[in-house]
Amino acid sequence: MKPVKVGICGLGTVGGGTFNVLKRNAEEIARRAGRGIEVAQIALHSANPKCDIGAIPTTSDVFAVVNNPEIDIVVELIGGSTIARELVLQAIENGKHVVTANKALIAVYGNEIFAKAREKGVIVAFEASVAGGIPVIKAVREGLAANRINWVAGIINGTGNFILTEMREKGRAFADVLKEAQALGYAEADPTFDVEGIDAAHKLTILASIAFGIPLQFDKAYTEGISKLTSADVVYAEALGYRIKHLGVARRTEAGIELRVHPTLIPADRLIANVNGVMNAVMVNGDAAGSTLFYGAGAGMEPTASSVVADLVDVVRVMTSDPEHRVPHLAFQPDALSDHPILPITACESAYYLRIQGRDHPGVLAQVATILSEHGINIESVMQKEVEEHDGLVPMILVTHRVVEQRMNDAISALEALNDVVGNVVRIRVEQLN
Repeated sequence: MKPVKVGICGLGTVGGGTFNVLKRNAEEIARRAGRGIEVAQIALHSANPKCDIGAIPTTSDVFAVVNNPEIDIVVELIGGSTIARELVLQAIENGKHVVTANKALIAVYGNEIFAKAREKGVIVAFEASVAGGIPVIKAVREGLAANRINWVAGIINGTGNFILTEMREKGRAFADVLKEAQALGYAEADPTFDVEGIDAAHKLTILASIAFGIPLQFDKAYTEGISKLTSADVVYAEALGYRIKHLGVARRTEAGIELRVHPTLIPADRLIANVNGVMNAVMVNGDAAGSTLFYGAGAGMEPTASSVVADLVDVVRVMTSDPEHRVPHLAFQPDALSDHPILPITACESAYYLRIQGRDHPGVLAQVATILSEHGINIESVMQKEVEEHDGLVPMILVTHRVVEQRMNDAISALEALNDVVGNVVRIRVEQLN
């Protein structure tokens, strides 16, 4: 049987890794796929010194690959969501299958792309778009297909996890660690997508759609970054038996789906709380399987290439099958997607860590407790520190029971209005993940 011809668009970090893995493991991959996979053309801006592409035809025009009649599968690895969207839609229009690692493209334009792919009878595979080398999309979409998924929670951005690990283990400040992350190549010159939760929200949007059978709705995801976290909060969390992680949480409730990314306190004895450095981990809770944890490299040249090539193998395996017999893009049949709404963050429920700076006056903690009680918020634990010498204020740290966010917002407004409370109340959500 003649080999399947692949066109790679983008020979950067992931593109180079994909080419190298395909070349190095060609025989093994062919045995798994049932036929050979041949890179027939590459679109690139400049040569990748880590790739020896030999005499493979190259072009600087990605659309030359898309419009090449010899190409069976287009691998989109250029990133962004403007040219990439045009490229993918044109490839589909031309009847070509697509493999992509582009989480922003799928999270924002996936509904449109998948509808076009169904119309043309082609496959769009995107395992590498979430958690790099961890095959979590396949696990949720296929391995857990028997389950009603209750919630998904993940550390799905390695840059943020590296920063929080350094802050906890070495007591370093956020800005200091961010500079190192940029020097090491973990963070971009503009780190906004990583540290403000946008990258994680793209990935969480995809996971939530697959887990709950809902359309992709990135615009409704709540995002909150880690740039305002202080070393003090990291230390206080540790003293209370928690670790702070930048967590993506998608949870099914009767009222709707929670879809949120924010700093989160997790009990230190949870496996996911001990995922450190640039590693990723995703927990999935289903009614039949219970909780499962998927851990591994969330980025990098060959870990991500592993997922790209796995998608290529899957596409080759099913190229001859009828479209209606293929695994649906978002796990559920397209006409069976749910209209269960995405909840605003004010309607989401969690426990809270609060840090309040109070004047060194008698009865301040009692005032705080009274306000929380008036808003129906129960306190689980309290820690009051010594007076801080530099400003004469007393840090009060509380962990509450679970409560709807709007109620907590109202309580914080009342706390900040107290004469003996100075500055803003620091609020970090708490998840038990049990």
